[in-house]
Amino acid sequence: MINTVSEKLWYQLARNILRAGGPPVPINNTLIELLKTLINEDQLVFLLKFRKPLNFDQLKSKIEMEETSLNDMLNELMNIGMITGIPSKTTGITVYRLVAFLPGLLEFTLMKGETGEKQKKLARLWDTLFKEETDVTQNNYDIVMNAFKEAPPIDRVIPIEQQIEPHEELVLPEEEVRKIIEKYDIIGVSYCYCRHLKDLLGDSCKINAPKQNCLSFGRTAKFVIDHNFAKSISKEEALKILKEAEDIGLVHKAFHIRGDPQQEELAICNCCSCCCGNFQAFYSGTSPTHTYTSYIANVIETDCVGCGTCLDACPMNSIELNDATAKVNEDRCFGCGVCAHSCPENAIKLRRTGLRKVFIPAPKISVR
Repeated sequence: MINTVSEKLWYQLARNILRAGGPPVPINNTLIELLKTLINEDQLVFLLKFRKPLNFDQLKSKIEMEETSLNDMLNELMNIGMITGIPSKTTGITVYRLVAFLPGLLEFTLMKGETGEKQKKLARLWDTLFKEETDVTQNNYDIVMNAFKEAPPIDRVIPIEQQIEPHEELVLPEEEVRKIIEKYDIIGVSYCYCRHLKDLLGDSCKINAPKQNCLSFGRTAKFVIDHNFAKSISKEEALKILKEAEDIGLVHKAFHIRGDPQQEELAICNCCSCCCGNFQAFYSGTSPTHTYTSYIANVIETDCVGCGTCLDACPMNSIELNDATAKVNEDRCFGCGVCAHSCPENAIKLRRTGLRKVFIPAPKISVR
């Protein structure tokens, strides 16, 4: 009976984490094993108190623990990445929140760059979970795609700097990216959890992209720096990381508070198509590409020589050759600018569209 109750508690925690946000994840034996690998039963019971964000005084009123023990428990769970503790922007009081699975727990379990047996086990469990999630999606394709379409995007694509067609009302991406960096006095850089996951699985990045180039900002950066998920860097170092990412064809993605691009940025990822979890989930048929963007690629037909470089560069396969001229499928373009940056003839420019959502359903594939 004790074991049955204990298992029910693990499943309850999984449900609570799902309620914390993010896309649907199957609650199954793989997910429960992942949680058991991360925390012990005392931490499980403690985490079940987190049905909503709580400050320290609220926690004290709900949990019978001495202050020292409560602080120790909170710090242990923050160091693992099961909860965050970030000061409120309005009151300055630290608020503790249970993290979501995606984005959230996946990143925290891998962004320290650790390579021990525990991390290898976690990588295998995440990989298995993703494959199981693909089966769920493909077996319930229409229901899942509709659910994703109704949910808000979780990221915003920031275009590469140099390739914008300037006009009076345009905000240049160089200025846009620089503005993000210049806003924050605290900036952290951490391991790309997607590339690190691939390393742990023995399937390293095909383009040898930098391992440490995920950026975090402000209050989020302070949290990840304080709990050793990231190291502090200067604004100049952050801009150098972004420039390096552009030069090898990575896609800038910004994450915002509550997924709202009008809110402050939490982080910028620099994504390669061979490792990025979002790209891999799309290619494998697990989830759609659903993002905010403000740009779209335009081909200058008189300058295009039909070399096909942009076809290879585009992470969404949104370009094809038609009569030896590149053509952009605007329904699939999210304006990252990788094509423009890689074009040897400078024949592609980005046009500002205003903020828009791009939704590209995942492909239908044969399930196992």
